[in-house]
Amino acid sequence: MKIMFISDIHGSAFWLNQALNKAGEEQPDQIVLLGDFMYHGPRNPLPEQYDPKQVAEVLNRHKHKIIAVRGNCDAEVDQMLLEFPMMADYAMLFLEGRRIYATHGHLHSMENLPPLMENDVFIQGHTHIPVAERKSGVFVLNPGSISLPKENNPHSYGILTKEQFIVKDFEGGTVKQIHLV
Repeated sequence: MKIMFISDIHGSAFWLNQALNKAGEEQPDQIVLLGDFMYHGPRNPLPEQYDPKQVAEVLNRHKHKIIAVRGNCDAEVDQMLLEFPMMADYAMLFLEGRRIYATHGHLHSMENLPPLMENDVFIQGHTHIPVAERKSGVFVLNPGSISLPKENNPHSYGILTKEQFIVKDFEGGTVKQIHLV
């Protein structure tokens, strides 16, 4: 099984389409959206091809493959445009016996982990900074941001399999990687 993680779209139709093109290449079984779908928020610049309505339309075309959690820039009014649930603060997933806690990162975060067991996976977005490391026996991951990367990181997404988590840029390069076995 392969899961693709996309975070912090922030209304960029351009970068969402780039990510979904990569999903076509990667062929994930599931796409997990880690929040901040349609709006850029007051601290961020406008992303490329900012078009929240178009983002909603594109995401709805892929609704059967999407699991989503709410980000700090998401509101109940956004749910009115989306045909899949996105208002949960977290999603609990399981990948071949491994528990995965997926959230945006503004409530629970790498600095404020929920109760997890050794070898569980905690994945968040929010910071726009890719992470792939182990902290107190838990794998802590962040795919970075597809639209507004920070700290000179590239636009990126994450791929999780039973064996590893890889953060990739859109040119096919590996940004971060960690083996889970």
